[in-house]
Formats: sequence, structure tokens, C-alpha cells
Amino acid sequence: MTRRLPSLKALQAAEAVHRLGGVAAAARALAVSQPAVSQQLKLLEADLGQPLFTREKGRLVATGTGLLMLSRLTQAFALLREAVDLAERETAKGLTVAVLPSFAMRWLIPRLGGFEALHPGIDLRLSTASRPVERLRDGSADLAIDLGRDETAWPGLEAQALLFEDMIPVAAPALARGLRAPADLRSVARLVVDVPERAGDWGLWLAAAGVPDLPAAVVRHFESSAQALAAAVAGRGVALAARHFVLDDLAAGRLVQPYPLSVPAPDGHWLVQHPGRTKGEALRSFLTWVKAAAA
Repeated sequence: MTRRLPSLKALQAAEAVHRLGGVAAAARALAVSQPAVSQQLKLLEADLGQPLFTREKGRLVATGTGLLMLSRLTQAFALLREAVDLAERETAKGLTVAVLPSFAMRWLIPRLGGFEALHPGIDLRLSTASRPVERLRDGSADLAIDLGRDETAWPGLEAQALLFEDMIPVAAPALARGLRAPADLRSVARLVVDVPERAGDWGLWLAAAGVPDLPAAVVRHFESSAQALAAAVAGRGVALAARHFVLDDLAAGRLVQPYPLSVPAPDGHWLVQHPGRTKGEALRSFLTWVKAAAA
């Protein structure tokens, strides 16, 4: 026959006394009086038929049995808190999505009005980072949108393809007027994004255009695609852009595509999340919307 468990209040009081080092600290943490904590300890020890604490030099110190039991109670209450946090997070209307700054500025934010119109009750928060998946791993985000070669780029996590980039050269209209053949690129500034994922982009396009070793008059370096594209709009050179990032600029005439050639980027944007986790309403809604927007 299974033994009845002691009172949860008594177990909680004993665990708090052990973890916090005394009755007074436990009482403050549990928002009860010190006599109430002491009473719960007495009830628990009576229920178990043995002491869990001894008093040494005015302090309560766990007995051998107490140490075995109370250390496990600390782990058990931590698991209980984690379970409750997960349940609340799954049913909450809040959602945090970690994204690359350029993806947020150039693609996601301009489209978010559509999501907000469909789901006005969801509190969507964007967290920008150079490594969005790290925000997912440390628990500060519910979903990450990151650059990667394939779904194996993030061991232990689940990835779904969102956008694979088609790269094209873009420039301000005045600058583009002088660009007729790919070889003309030697006379203008080349805008380069200094991150590992973008290091080979210009080399891929120039090789496909038949001018693999073409030098540039000037090379200007930027920390992100968003910065390079802002410089292109300002007429400071030619950038190589993901077509998805410049659709609005092309439509508005802020940028033009001087050459029809495009090449696929080796990396694409992926939706990355923890595997096997029950998806809350907010996360399900966002995944459905963002896949449709990308399609």
C-alpha cells in the first residue's frame, strides 16, 4: 500500500528552512510568520517519526536523514516551478522571437502589420541578436529565425526552412546608370558585409557573371546587410542583397537591379525551436503566419 505523502505546506516549509538557512528567512520567502514555519516543521517531523533538524549554536542544521530528504525536495520543487512556468508560457498571449537585426529591419518588421491585424491579442516581442539561436537556448526567446545551411546547423533543436535567398546586385539609380556589363563594377565602390555567413557572397556572384577576379575601385565594409543596403540607397556603392530584403526599395525606385543575374545564397533563414515542446497558441499562430508571408 502506498504511504500517504506528508502535507505539501510542511514539506515546503522544511525545504525553505534548509535552502535558506533558517526559520526567519523561510518565513519571509513563504510570506508567513516564523511560528507558522516552526509549527509546520513539528508536524512534518511528527508525521515522519524522526527529526529533520538539530539545533547547533543557535542554528538549525539538517540531520543525516534530513539532508537526504531535503536536497531532493529542493530538486522536486524546482521541477514543479519549471512545470508551472512551462504551462503558463504555453498558454500565455506573449511571444518572443529572436531574429537577426537585418532580417528584422528589412523583412519582418515591414510585414508585421499583417500579423497584428490577424492576432491583435498576441503580444509579439522581437529580440535582435547576431546569434538568435543563443536566445532560444538560454530561454529568453520562444522561437529563433537564424541563418543556416540546413536543418543540422543547430544540434538538439528543430529547424524548418523559411526563406532561401536569391542574391542580386543593387545600387541607387544614378550609380546604376553607368553599369552595363559586369566588368563595369571595377569602377565603383563594392559594399561588403563583414560576417562569416556573407563572406563569400560577392565571390559567388562574380564567378557566375564570368568575372571571378574582378577588383573593385573601393571596398566599403559594414557590420550588417541593413547597413550595406542603407549605404547603397545613399549612392555609396553597389551591394549584393537578398532579393527578399529589397523588394520594397526596388518597387519604390530607391534601388535598381543593374544586372538580371541572380545566384542562390548558400545559407537560408530557418525557423528554429525546441523539439517536442507543446506549441502554445501564440507560437502556432506566428508560425502559420510567417510561413504564409514567406511563401
